[in-house]
Amino acid sequence: MAIKTFKPTSPGRRFQTVSDFSDLTRKQPHKRLTAPLKRHGGRNNTGRITARFLGGGHKRRYRVIDFKRKKRDIVGSVKALEYDPNRSARVALVAYADGEKAYIIAPAGLQVGDKVIASDEADIRPGNALPLRRIPLGTQVHNIELKIGKGGQMVRSAGTFAQVMAKEGDHCLLRLPSGELRKVHIDCFATVGQVSNLDHENVVYGKAGRRRWLGHRPHNRGTSMNPIDHPHGGGEGKTKGGRNPVTPWGIPTKGYKTRKNLRTDTFIVKRRK
Repeated sequence: MAIKTFKPTSPGRRFQTVSDFSDLTRKQPHKRLTAPLKRHGGRNNTGRITARFLGGGHKRRYRVIDFKRKKRDIVGSVKALEYDPNRSARVALVAYADGEKAYIIAPAGLQVGDKVIASDEADIRPGNALPLRRIPLGTQVHNIELKIGKGGQMVRSAGTFAQVMAKEGDHCLLRLPSGELRKVHIDCFATVGQVSNLDHENVVYGKAGRRRWLGHRPHNRGTSMNPIDHPHGGGEGKTKGGRNPVTPWGIPTKGYKTRKNLRTDTFIVKRRK
């Protein structure tokens, strides 16, 4: 996969880059593994906006991903590598020996025709899923479970990977993409390899309209608002805000800890900061 650039035929084209999608082998998704996806515009179940500046965008169908790797000890063959509009990584369509098909997050280097398996005795190859107790130290992994059997919840974005650092007792120590060192139970499953689409971080959108296609609405600054709308608003002429950066509700936005899940604090060995 590579990044494609354009001649500057317009201001929006000048710095715009796109993926060339040369790694994809199929354009249309497997219909039985898709589901309708309703857009909510950042609104919760009472209709109030809880995530600002979201809405619009192109219509999508959700690809049902097998994060649990439920087909244990059954060999699957990769039939296609596809684009998924709901995530930054590519997805792989896997056909298992018993006739069932499923989508998995495609690791980097996975090709059509490769064999993958989720098993305690699987080889250490990209796309294979094993419990952390079976994965050697130093191995790159992704799609990591936090609870046994719940399915992968961590390290699913394009180009990311975690590294197995140590094993002690019932826990395995992982270095996450953020730099955080975290303990995960040794019987949790993880998939070997780095997540595909490594060039995702190098894509430049080039124009505001391309962000609108993806469902992002214009993001206006606090300093451009009135005092009733934001603590940084108001003042004669342009101002710098007059205080440390805060949210519209007055909560600091730089360096202020908001983590409330004290129950899992003991599993974090080293913070990401």
